Amino acid sequence: MKVGIVGAGTMGAGIAQVCAMAGHEVILFDLNPKAVENARASITKNLDKGISLGKTTEEIKSTALNLLSTTFNLEDLKVDLVIEAIVERLDVKVKLFKELAEINGEKTILATNTSSIPITQISAAIPHPERVVGIHFFNPAHIMRLVEVVSGAHTSEEVAKTAFDLVKQIKKTPIMAKDSPGFIVNRVARHYYVEGLKVLEENVATHEDIDALLESSGFKMGPFRLMDLIGVETNFSVTESMYNLFYQDSKFRPSRIQKQKVDAGHHGRKSGKGFYTYAKN
Repeated sequence: MKVGIVGAGTMGAGIAQVCAMAGHEVILFDLNPKAVENARASITKNLDKGISLGKTTEEIKSTALNLLSTTFNLEDLKVDLVIEAIVERLDVKVKLFKELAEINGEKTILATNTSSIPITQISAAIPHPERVVGIHFFNPAHIMRLVEVVSGAHTSEEVAKTAFDLVKQIKKTPIMAKDSPGFIVNRVARHYYVEGLKVLEENVATHEDIDALLESSGFKMGPFRLMDLIGVETNFSVTESMYNLFYQDSKFRPSRIQKQKVDAGHHGRKSGKGFYTYAKN
């Protein structure tokens, strides 16, 4: 299968990596040359680490990198399946899918990696909306096993099954989810971040103490370390989206502290500073 990935950020790079490792020809698109350069370097680094840990081989690395190409021209994405991993905004995703629909035939599957936006809202304005489906990976995509496959009101059973089978073929664990804001995981997990931020806002504890308490309770990472890993701005965008999709339900209210971090450019590990400070590579 020929797969196009739109967005060469952390998530897009991870999705491109696992698809190429599974033997698919992958075209990674981004308008930003630096993002594409960083994505290829990140993928190479991940593969080298996998080799050092005995989880992959030099042969798989070589094959995957040969199957992976990059482009700055959207017209090059004439593929069987597109997975977008771009900004969490409905208007931007719809615009992109309309452009991709003009480039490709009606059989090309248009998949969104959205964390929170209902698939039906995206597909409603797209020609042949039955080929629009959600394939939601979790960060880091090359490591996390779970992937939500989401059918909107228009999604055909055939397209949903193709997406489900693809996820299995790239050695991930697919789960079918109903079309609802945040689907399953993000709806449940949102409060891990939101309540942690509320505790911080109310000066009940520092973010270090909140993380330490939750990690000592069995969580692999506290909410603030996890936000820094995901990307503070990405996490905030999903919370903001879900807050609006649930008609400003107070339980999803975004945090002023997190918004300040976003405004300051403190996006977490990738920027060198988030709730914690990181040494630059």
